[in-house]
Amino acid sequence: METGRLEAFSDGVLAIIITIMVLKMEVPEGASFEAFKPVIPVFLTYVLSFVYVGIYWNNHHHLLHAVERVNGKILWANLNLLFWLSLFPFVTAWMGENHFKIGPTVLYGTVLFLAALSFKILIHFVIKNEGKGSAVGQVYSSDNRLNISMVLYVLGIGLTFLKPFIGVAMYLLIAIIWIRPDERIERTLQE
Repeated sequence: METGRLEAFSDGVLAIIITIMVLKMEVPEGASFEAFKPVIPVFLTYVLSFVYVGIYWNNHHHLLHAVERVNGKILWANLNLLFWLSLFPFVTAWMGENHFKIGPTVLYGTVLFLAALSFKILIHFVIKNEGKGSAVGQVYSSDNRLNISMVLYVLGIGLTFLKPFIGVAMYLLIAIIWIRPDERIERTLQE
């Protein structure tokens, strides 16, 4: 099977995720900055989650750009990734509405970690299908940035129990690490 339907379906799901996240935000009552203050945590959480969805969309696009064909295992691995990403609106709203309390912030980090793990699983099945000598195999066989991020997620979850804002800062740091698109696929395909 070619990748077109998988890409289109994934793009549609990610667009819906962003739409649901923005619809969960309540408009402040009034036009003053005082009226905006109570929704600042919700807004900041939305911005962070929007960036994460953008990061996943970008890296998913780069990954599938290098894939020749997909199989059933790749389709299921992709659905696994989309499942964890589909929880972003829920954990985003819960963490923001509860002003970064421990429970919601731990769950937010857990969902981020599981999304990263599922992206790693997707990469595993793509490499298994394409071969280690393929463009994807050459680029992602040893993906230190992904492995380091997963360790940082676990650290961020643990630190949340001490101070939730430390956990949120760790999740922000990971997003900053990933904000620059992975250009290895583009370079590998050009060579």
